[in-house]
Amino acid sequence: MDAVGTDATRTTARIGVVTFPGSLDDRDAALAVRSVGAEPVALWHGDDDLAGVDAVILPGGFSYGDYLRAGAIARFSPMVAAIVAATADGVPTLGICNGFQVLCEAGLLPGALTRNVGLHFVCRDQRLRVETTATAWTRNYQTGEEIVIPVKHGDGRFVASPEVLAELAAQDRIVLRYLGGNPNGSADDIAGVCNAERTVMGLMPHPEHAVDELTGSGLDGLRMFTSVLTSLLTHV
Repeated sequence: MDAVGTDATRTTARIGVVTFPGSLDDRDAALAVRSVGAEPVALWHGDDDLAGVDAVILPGGFSYGDYLRAGAIARFSPMVAAIVAATADGVPTLGICNGFQVLCEAGLLPGALTRNVGLHFVCRDQRLRVETTATAWTRNYQTGEEIVIPVKHGDGRFVASPEVLAELAAQDRIVLRYLGGNPNGSADDIAGVCNAERTVMGLMPHPEHAVDELTGSGLDGLRMFTSVLTSLLTHV
């Protein structure tokens, strides 16, 4: 991965935002990227070229209508294959909601996202606790900090084997936990996890919907996007 600033023709990070058939929040993610001074780059699911971006976001929505199960078809797209290859080179990658589901289906993150307990779609502002700042996407938070970010999903219950859950906890890879009530029944109140290299992260809440006071959800999602800029600039 080329670090930001090594190319004399560039002055800012370029962050790719993938669009699948059924994506809903790709434009919101692009606006969030732009709001922190980075350049959003549209990436189409059917292409296999990441266009030299410095980081990638897989946004929320219902890729391929969530047929079979959420993220199960999208993981076979040419773009996801390119992302899998790029993560091996350390390209920071964030999966939000449906994007988290795709990352799990692609094997880039452990576990799976299943139907919410109670079988109801949940849409609300959600309290969270930041469990670790040692990731490319959370380094500008404080460990133990409580934040509020909206959730909106029907298949957000994180499940994994006891062995995987123990490994995630032991390796400090549980990034976010739900507070004030678990909205979906996720194991161990898990709202977000990262890979062993701490560059790939998935979460069910929507940080792109908490970057502007006008939306009514505050600004707690903003630092997820500034965090990756900090990571890129410091080569972490």
